[in-house]
Amino acid sequence: MSRILHGYFRSSAAYRVRIALNLKRLDCEPVSVHLRKGEQRGEAFLALNPQGMVPALVDDGAVLTQSPAILEYLDEAYPDTPRLLPGAPADRARVRALAAAVACDIHPLNNLRVLQYIQGPLGCSKDAMIAWYNHWIAEGFGALERMLAGDPRTGRFCHGDSPGLADVCLVPQVFNSARHDLDLEPYPTIRRIAEACDTIEAFRAAHPSRQSDAE
Repeated sequence: MSRILHGYFRSSAAYRVRIALNLKRLDCEPVSVHLRKGEQRGEAFLALNPQGMVPALVDDGAVLTQSPAILEYLDEAYPDTPRLLPGAPADRARVRALAAAVACDIHPLNNLRVLQYIQGPLGCSKDAMIAWYNHWIAEGFGALERMLAGDPRTGRFCHGDSPGLADVCLVPQVFNSARHDLDLEPYPTIRRIAEACDTIEAFRAAHPSRQSDAE
C-alpha cells in the first residue's frame, strides 16, 4: 500500500495529520507543498485538491482532504492501530468538540491565507496582524481551558490518560501560539497537556523542526 502526505512543515493541519499517522504507526511518504511560494495554487496540486490547501493524503489511491476528515478516516480505516476516538458516544462527542474548538474556531482565523490578506489587501501592519493572531488564540484557549479543567474526564491528556484526537489538534495550536509569544500562563491545563504530549515520540517526530522541508 502506498501512502503519501502532501503538506508543509509549518502547516497546523498537516502537523495534526503527521501526529496521527505517528500515533497509529502508519508509514507515510511526505511531499512538501511550499505554501509561501504558492505551490498550493499550482495546477498540479489543484488537480489533487481543488481547494488549494494542505494537507492532502493519498492512501492507496484514495485522495483525502481536510484534516478533521483525514483524522477520522485514519481511525476508521485502521481500527487495529491505537484509536484517536474513545468508544462511548458521549465521550466521542466530547473529544470531537474539543478538537473542533481548535480546528474549526481558532485555526481558520489564523491560517496563512487570512494573515496574508490582513497584511496585504487590508494593509494592516505586522503588529496589527500579530494582535489579531493572538487575540483569537487567547479567546479560544480561554474557553478550551475551561472545557478541560472543568471536566473530570480530562486526564493526563485531553480525554483520559492516552493521547487522542483532541491532543492531535491542540499541540500544533500551542506551537503556533509560541511563534508569536502568546502568554500561556493563563492556561495551566493546556500547558500541562502539551507538556505531556511532548514526552511522546509520535508528537516530537511530527514537530515542524524535524521535517525535511523545515526552513
